[in-house]
Parts: sequence; C-alpha cells; structure tokens
Amino acid sequence: MRISIAGILWLSSLACMAQVQQTQPQNSHPAAQDGGVREVLESIVIPSIAHAPFTATLATETVKYTADGATMTFVNERHIARDAQGRIYQERWLLVPKSGNVKSTMNWIQLTDPKQRTLYNCSPARHICELLVYDPATDLSAASLRKGSSGPLPHGNGNVAWEDLGSRSIAGIETLGMRETTTINAGTMGNDQPLTSMSEYWHSEQLGINLLSIRTSPFFGKQTFTITEITAADPDPQLFELPAGFTVNDQRKDPPISH
Repeated sequence: MRISIAGILWLSSLACMAQVQQTQPQNSHPAAQDGGVREVLESIVIPSIAHAPFTATLATETVKYTADGATMTFVNERHIARDAQGRIYQERWLLVPKSGNVKSTMNWIQLTDPKQRTLYNCSPARHICELLVYDPATDLSAASLRKGSSGPLPHGNGNVAWEDLGSRSIAGIETLGMRETTTINAGTMGNDQPLTSMSEYWHSEQLGINLLSIRTSPFFGKQTFTITEITAADPDPQLFELPAGFTVNDQRKDPPISH
C-alpha cells in the first residue's frame, strides 16, 4: 500500500460511508432541514473471477457510538453467490436494529456478468431491473489479500502499521489475516486528539474474498462482515436469471433526442 496524503483524505471520507439504511413510512416525505449526511454502508468486495464458485450467507453488524457513550447496533443477513463463470449474485437487505421488533426486507437483487459486462440492479418493490455497464476489473484487486508497508504518513501527519495475523479456519475454509492500523496526529483534520482507525481482513486465497472483515473508526464506529455459511460449489444457475415479471430499464443507452 502506498502511503500518501490520499490516505488521509480517504479517512475523512469515511464519515460519509456508513449510515444505516432505514425505511420510511409509505407516503411519508421527511421535511427538508439543514445539515446531516447521506451515507452508504460498503460491504465485502466480490471480484468477478472464474473457477472459484461459492454460495454463502453474509452477516453484517454495524455499531455507532453517540457522544454520551451509548451505542446503536444494526444488523442484517443476505445471500451472495458466484458461479464458475465469474457471474455474481447478491441480495441487499435493509439494516435493522439488533434485537428489535423491525424485520429486515430485501430492497435489491444485483446480478453481474463479466463476459457480457452487465450489471442488473433489480428492485423487488418496483419490479424493475436497471441495466448498467459492469467493469469486472474494478474489483479485481480484492481477489488478493491486502498487504502494505508500515511507516509514517507524509508531513508528519501520523503513521500506518501493518500486522500479519497468521491463518485461521472460518466456516471450514482456511484464511490468512492482516490488520492495518492508521493513526492521524492531533491537529491534522481539526482533531484535538489522535484518531485511530483499524481494518482487519481474513482472506480466502481459494475463493478470492474476505470471509471476515472488521473495521473500526472514530468516523463511523465499528463494522463487522462475517461469512456464516459457505459452500464452495457452483450455485443454482437460476440465481443468475432476471426475476420473472420484472421490466428492464437499460441505463446504458443514450436518452432519445427531443424534437
């Protein structure tokens, strides 16, 4: 990993990456107001590689900390799969309060095909699949375990440390672990105390994905992504078919010229 000022800018952007998705009541429109952020919770990256099929259940837990020391924990589970051709199936489910009365619902189905270079985002609520261009090269680097070099950040802004965690078995599959700890010195980002962020990855070389990822940061709290069940075999081919009765909205085409 190259140590650069981009790493500091990346840390500042983390504040806009992890808001819990919450459902709004039907026919309800929140009032406009100043401030706030719109965030997206990033999950594990699944590269589109061939000859490494699997079907798995991925559990997500995100914990946010309030100014008075309280915590808010949100969870979900979703199914993911990749076939021997490198096609990827992913469900997206809304995060809900842990141990709460709200049930999670599936809000997206995503289908990617590296050969056709297509990405379908399918909405079960609207029965529409939006067709986009998919570039399999974008996520290819995730097929290998992230490794970097320990050392200082530029301009004395802090330091980064990498630690080899060895190996462990997760869901019956051997993984290798790495931990990255980044410390930003006081005053670098308007902070009156040092800021420390940690990312821990347990990677399967066999499958080219992380089976466990743990990230902590003063910007978004703690995120844990865990593969709880996995089968290293070709999934059901029907998973990669478009849902029946869904309309395809091809976003790759230029809009027609008005007359």
